[in-house]
Amino acid sequence: MRAVVMGGTSGIGLAVAEALTEDGIKVTVTGRDPEKLAAVDGRFAAAERLDSGDREAVTSFFDSRGQFEHLVLAFSPGPVGLGPIREVSLGDVETAFSGKLFGYLHAIRQAPVTETITMISAASARAALPGTVALAAVNGAIERIVPPLAAELAPVRVNAVSPGVVDTPWWSFLPDDQRQAQYAAVAGSVPAGRIGTVDDVAAAVSYLVGSTLVTGSIMPVDGGFTVA
Repeated sequence: MRAVVMGGTSGIGLAVAEALTEDGIKVTVTGRDPEKLAAVDGRFAAAERLDSGDREAVTSFFDSRGQFEHLVLAFSPGPVGLGPIREVSLGDVETAFSGKLFGYLHAIRQAPVTETITMISAASARAALPGTVALAAVNGAIERIVPPLAAELAPVRVNAVSPGVVDTPWWSFLPDDQRQAQYAAVAGSVPAGRIGTVDDVAAAVSYLVGSTLVTGSIMPVDGGFTVA
């Protein structure tokens, strides 16, 4: 059993790769950063440098893979496009789309995957937070393509995991004190009483990979953020 985790060298992607490895799956992780790749060398079946936004490189990567069972799409351009819509440049909005949604779609088109595709979206897709219009658009689009992809690509199962606020390097654009204040504010506002961890998200991906009757679904892992 083999899996590819794109964006698997840090944060949620790394936790997913670790969880799937513990499940007995041979995992190949991809990433752009040579230092992060070196840090995970030997921990997985393979770790390969790949810019998920480079379409020719992604096509070549999958052409060399042969068939494999599971694909997890966990890369993103970071908080590009975050901010009031009248202040965010359209260039940043385009980068947000190309760095996640279009990258996911290209990988899905090219990957010779036989059993599951699991995408990481975000709770911004279903929230109403000022300053997140671009993120909501990108992640909302990802969540809306899940059902038709599940129907079109069957018997491959297609699902998404939609995290809320999770302690990951994604938040590194904020100084530490502001980041901790943000975490505390979110923890105090959600039913679960805490923010998420990468292991929370990885457990959801592991569940979807192994649950043969689940397809076309979006699993929120947000502590009740979108129902609070």
